[in-house]
Amino acid sequence: GPKCDESNFRKDVIEAIQDLNVTQLRWPGGNFASGYHWIDGVGPVEDRPSKMELAWDSVETNRFGTDEFLDFCDKVGVEPHICTNMGTGTAEEAQNWVEYCNGSEETYYADLRRENGRDSPYKVKYWGLGNEMYGEWQIGQLDAEDYAKKARKYAKLMKRIDPSIELIAVGWDEDPEWNKKVLSELEDYIDYISIHMYVGNEEDDYYSYMGTSKKIESRLDMLEGVIDSVMSEVPKDERVKIAFDEWNVWYRAFKEDLLEERYNLEDALVVSMFLNSFLRHCDYVKIANQAQLVNVIAPIMTKKGDLFLQTIYYPFSILANYNKGVGLDVHVDCDSYKLEDEKEVPYLDVSASYDEEEGSLTLNVINRHREDSISTVIENQKGEVGNKVDIHELSAKDIKSQNNFEEKDNVGVIERTFDDASNRFSYEFPPHSLTTLELEVSE
Repeated sequence: GPKCDESNFRKDVIEAIQDLNVTQLRWPGGNFASGYHWIDGVGPVEDRPSKMELAWDSVETNRFGTDEFLDFCDKVGVEPHICTNMGTGTAEEAQNWVEYCNGSEETYYADLRRENGRDSPYKVKYWGLGNEMYGEWQIGQLDAEDYAKKARKYAKLMKRIDPSIELIAVGWDEDPEWNKKVLSELEDYIDYISIHMYVGNEEDDYYSYMGTSKKIESRLDMLEGVIDSVMSEVPKDERVKIAFDEWNVWYRAFKEDLLEERYNLEDALVVSMFLNSFLRHCDYVKIANQAQLVNVIAPIMTKKGDLFLQTIYYPFSILANYNKGVGLDVHVDCDSYKLEDEKEVPYLDVSASYDEEEGSLTLNVINRHREDSISTVIENQKGEVGNKVDIHELSAKDIKSQNNFEEKDNVGVIERTFDDASNRFSYEFPPHSLTTLELEVSE
């Protein structure tokens, strides 16, 4: 159509992805990956086979394959992250895929890539060793021991083709024993262990939904504890890192068996909590892929000739565009409320980062209080904070507000400035909002 470029990628979608500041795309799935044979998706499109797709009970035409995906990543300027098939696939098939993408010698699969129009290697750095192999919903489900053995075989072959690649093993957010076994077997071969997590406001209970960060934090603490205990002999900066490579809010559409979730402001606040947690744990969490990008449980929704940005687009774009450099530890002292299990949830959820080059300090503050704004004293203890603050605020009158094709701006970002900052200043955070403050700091 008129909105497409020469590769048939929509320019408006590419622009929205670039504005979101996405840095990495994971493909071909998810559950889909466990039945996907990459060879079906290369070569002339008209010769590619249509196959039954058993993860989501559909037909896969294979018209979008490895070359299309990597071409798309090039266009958008993101790093590809390919998830291999450990369900119906073989280690040799994964080895050949690495050769197809990264091979530089005159060998069969590297030559096949050249024949298909791509001369130089793609240099795909990130490779996943299967998807959710612990799950009974997964094609080819394995227990921890069998998964670890099989993954080791994959890892050896793939790294022999290209030793520079980084491998991501399947971790399980609910089972420390699985993670222990996998790490113990694979620590010499892998660079990351992954976990996945989807959440939703099933009970329509605002305050328990706003306690989601407790769950995210406890899963991260658990996995970090396992990494530290298994790898206690290894210096901390060389330990396996965490790839949180599927996460999002997903619940309404799932019940109706549709995947086109519609998001409101409270969902966006929970997405902000994921991002704040990743920032607070940035010494371990080096990869985090929101699932997914367009239409299916996604920040960007399209139809022919049109697109709108969902509420969850904004926290991602704010946090991804305005946080750089190092993550900071923040001391937060504020009122809290109790969940049913007696856990205390502070009303403010805060993360911060400092960019030495720019001399900027960024604070990301979620006020979970439903009715009240919270007046806060912000104190800085190193360097001098300048007067001017750039503010990006995500808020709306109603926590159930959402965007759609007709009303694209019900929820969006309000940009403002504040001229009264110093090393100790007060700021009022509106109810049910995310506010990012960019402060100038000089030594």
